[in-house]
Amino acid sequence: MKFKLPNTYVLLAALLVLIAASTWIVPGGRFETELVNGKQVIKAGSFHLVEARPQGLVALLTAPIKGFVEASLIIGFVLIVGGAFSVLQRTEAIDALIKSVARAHGRSALVRALVIPVFVTLFSLGGATFGMAEEAIPFVLIFIPLALALRLDTLTGVAIPFVGSQVGFATAFLNPFNVGVAQGIAGVPLFSGLGYRALCWAIATGLTIAFLLWWAARIRRQPELSPTFALDQERRKTLDLASFEQFAGMTGRHRAVLWLFAATLGVMIIGVVKFGWYIEEIAALFLVMAIAVGVLARLSADDFMAAFLQGARDLVGTALVIALAKATVILMRDGQIIDSLLNALAPLVASSTPVLAAQKMFAIQSVINFFIHSGTGQAALTMPLMAPLADLVGITRQTAVLAFQFGELTTPVIPTSGITVGVLALSGVPFGTWFRWMLPLQAVYLVMALALLAVPALMHWQ
Repeated sequence: MKFKLPNTYVLLAALLVLIAASTWIVPGGRFETELVNGKQVIKAGSFHLVEARPQGLVALLTAPIKGFVEASLIIGFVLIVGGAFSVLQRTEAIDALIKSVARAHGRSALVRALVIPVFVTLFSLGGATFGMAEEAIPFVLIFIPLALALRLDTLTGVAIPFVGSQVGFATAFLNPFNVGVAQGIAGVPLFSGLGYRALCWAIATGLTIAFLLWWAARIRRQPELSPTFALDQERRKTLDLASFEQFAGMTGRHRAVLWLFAATLGVMIIGVVKFGWYIEEIAALFLVMAIAVGVLARLSADDFMAAFLQGARDLVGTALVIALAKATVILMRDGQIIDSLLNALAPLVASSTPVLAAQKMFAIQSVINFFIHSGTGQAALTMPLMAPLADLVGITRQTAVLAFQFGELTTPVIPTSGITVGVLALSGVPFGTWFRWMLPLQAVYLVMALALLAVPALMHWQ
């Protein structure tokens, strides 16, 4: 019988039951805190036992609704931003940008040489700014024939949109769904540390491009080396590039929408850095962007609302994950076992150097990513523990957020990820074939993550 891991909601529900039961076993405990630079920070060595407060059936059953209440700001933010990006996608401006570049591949040697760098960068930017993840799945159907037309293979066609968007998501610098939520929970300024995160994104994206260019050169010389060679041969018999050639090109409205989107990101950066904007202001900004995009694209009121509601509807599952994750924190907090768990976790993460502590935290987040795939939900679940744990082990909360992000680098090779399984099912590539092909790149990501975590740990990055 084949083992199948339960979905995220079942896992979180089971975790709630486990935590409620733990409050009857784990002794209550508390750390003393002190005010440092305007922020409450745990005092190392101040842990002491307090009276336990076991959480019963009523507390267990009411925890999810309390989770909705306490996480309402984040949930509202996610739904509004999701709706705004759905309106942006309804204009087809992003699709038009990709198709216009794809159409040019047969007309210019320079474009053919730049196909991999340009498209990987575009998809990575999507992951880094508006959390592109599931949205990359349909593009696999465009890039497989494009890759085959360029004498590449199916694996390259899958990797450009899929790995490109995932590496951007894992090293994001403006993604409200993982960086924004994690920083908000950790108590650090929203989108602070932008410069170093942008550097991490550039390095990760550059390494991905370099790997795909190396593979492309190898496959062009010896196509039979590709694990999907037989599949590629069959697909080439029915290859049709008409969808690229018949594309009429970007319209003035498409360009205007894209410029408006870029301007929105610029305003967000200025607002966060100069005026200290937080979740409310950023949600309002994206709501304004959605309305402006709808006007520019001449969407009817019905079309606008249908797109907005669809985007919000698509993230209702994420909202439920956030609420359930918050419920776990509520049970631990009311049972007074959070500090007890922190005290137990600290020796596992603590090290003689802050570098190793940060790297151990990354390892823990990578394991958690195998079970919980929602970046927002994972932030809501882990950051209430990881942020104060960072105080205990001598690294900054900003570094803890980066370690959380890097845990997402394993998503392209974990069979429990719906995105990974969906992409591979759509492309017809067996998981084992994909896993073996991705291993060298995953090793590169591992070394990169460990190295990039060392710098902020040593510099005490704030």
